[in-house]
Amino acid sequence: MNWIVFDYGDVLSVSQPDADVEALARAARKDLGTFTRGYWAHRLEFDRGALTDEQYWEQVLGREPAAGEVTRLVALDVASWSHPCEGTVALLRELLAEGRNVALLSNAPASMGDGLERLPWIAAIERRFFSGRLGLVKPDREIFDQMAGQLGAAPEEIVFIDDRELNVAGAERAGMTGLHYRDPETLRADLAPLL
Repeated sequence: MNWIVFDYGDVLSVSQPDADVEALARAARKDLGTFTRGYWAHRLEFDRGALTDEQYWEQVLGREPAAGEVTRLVALDVASWSHPCEGTVALLRELLAEGRNVALLSNAPASMGDGLERLPWIAAIERRFFSGRLGLVKPDREIFDQMAGQLGAAPEEIVFIDDRELNVAGAERAGMTGLHYRDPETLRADLAPLL
């Protein structure tokens, strides 16, 4: 394989810690259940870039955000997704040290991408694709086609790693090798014969 492409959430990062989600709900002045439902109900369209930060958070809050509120919520949101999965990040660093071609493809709004790119372990990946910047989302084939085109790679030269089977299937429909991520140790074993 010429390219190894990682998903971000629940692959390179761990899931949002409960304490971080609770902090977001408090900042939004919502009970946790109401906040969580609103957060996920509109997330795919936010990831697609169809909603601005202000539009998304207005939907989550159910009201017009106060001055400075969106900036605070975006910062807390980015922080909640900034906890590395140490085992996967260790593998990422090894691949980069070996000179492998590594890229990132994540369903994430543009503002999330801006925040994540400040993390040193994400900044080390030169080719980063965030759905909010592309106006496309996984598992739609178009996002995989666009990524391959921008990498200058044929689909069969790309292995794509994601924790969601639906996204893995999307990559496979686009002609790529898909690996369903479960944990760092399984990923090492699955990836070894492809290198």
